[in-house]
Amino acid sequence: MKTCILDGNVILDKEILHEMLAEQLGFPHWYGKNLDALHDLLTDLPEAEIVIVHSDALYDHLERYAGLLMRVLEDAAKENAGIQWRVAE
Repeated sequence: MKTCILDGNVILDKEILHEMLAEQLGFPHWYGKNLDALHDLLTDLPEAEIVIVHSDALYDHLERYAGLLMRVLEDAAKENAGIQWRVAE
C-alpha cells in the first residue's frame, strides 16, 4: 500500500500540495494537479493511505482549498475501498 504524508507545515500552497501527492502516490506525469484530477486518480488507485499532519497549518496556508481537499479525499474513499485517509496530529 502506498502511503502519503501531507504535512501542513510544509505545504505552503496548492502547487506544493499537488507535487507531494504526485510524488508520494506515484501519479503519472500528466497528472493535472487539481482536485478533479486528484479525485480521478484516487478512485483508480488499488490502495493508498493518506495521512494529514498539522492540519491547522494546512488550513492556514491553503484556506478554503484545504476543506475542498478533505472533501475530495472523503469522496474518493467512499468510491474506492482501497483509499484510506485520516488526520493525525
